[in-house]
Amino acid sequence: MRTRRSRWIAAPLAVVVALALAGCTQAQLQGYMPSESGLTNHVDRIMGLWTTSWIVLLGVGLITWGLMIWAGIAYRRRRGQSGLPVQLRYHMPFEIFFTIVPVILIAGFFAFTARDQAAIEEPIEDPDYSLTVYGKRWAWDFVYEREGQDPVYFQGLQAQVDPESNQIDAESLPTLYLPTDSSIEITLEARDVAHSFWIVEYLYKKDMLPGLTNHMYFETGSQEGTLTGKCAELCGEYHSQMLFDVELVSPEEYDAYLETLEAAGNVGAIDASINPFTGDDNVDTEADEAFDTTNEGENDR
Repeated sequence: MRTRRSRWIAAPLAVVVALALAGCTQAQLQGYMPSESGLTNHVDRIMGLWTTSWIVLLGVGLITWGLMIWAGIAYRRRRGQSGLPVQLRYHMPFEIFFTIVPVILIAGFFAFTARDQAAIEEPIEDPDYSLTVYGKRWAWDFVYEREGQDPVYFQGLQAQVDPESNQIDAESLPTLYLPTDSSIEITLEARDVAHSFWIVEYLYKKDMLPGLTNHMYFETGSQEGTLTGKCAELCGEYHSQMLFDVELVSPEEYDAYLETLEAAGNVGAIDASINPFTGDDNVDTEADEAFDTTNEGENDR
């Protein structure tokens, strides 16, 4: 009898859940995350962890709220009653239940998060492309490695604000080029203080710390287009203007862009020599001189 009753309860519940999920939009199914499926080999994994976690937590919340409302109604004071209700001090089954269930939930969240993070952080032994990103107050430098040739680079300035509209001038943003359908390794360095490299649509960010080299590994999908990048670590007065664009282009267009950098004379390696923590306070670069000139009277580097 109890088994039959459980089936009558479970079957309609399963139908309701299936219909609810079937009516969800793609944005809802991916937890309203600002990305698209297949953008990298990690994006779907991250969206799956996020959405599943919210479903589990919402279920726990509904059960908890339901029990609270039920207890408030079932054990409310009736007309004619007076005094205190029967006081219960201990109920071991409930105590054990309320201890074990949270432990299981926390352990489950930890296990799935650790599994996905380990997969995301797994190095790519032989990436198709390698590049280095330098964070600096308050802009970015990009160094593109080339097989059998000297690297080429782009040195950017912080985003400029239009004094009339008080809006960011999109044309002033540094642009990082990435090839589609490729495995990529990005080496992350900080020139001065702690920064954080964040391509918003990739749903993952990585710290950039002075004196410490970090890496990001991922495989891009076939989608081309423009993505949003920013610093995700409060790094000073103009942190909000430490922005950049990401252009996803075909490998052919990527190689063509590197050729334009070479034609402009941006050839050779650059390093973190302007990092104030290296002990050499007299080293500067053309990009920093241009930055100082642009922001003269505003910033003290």
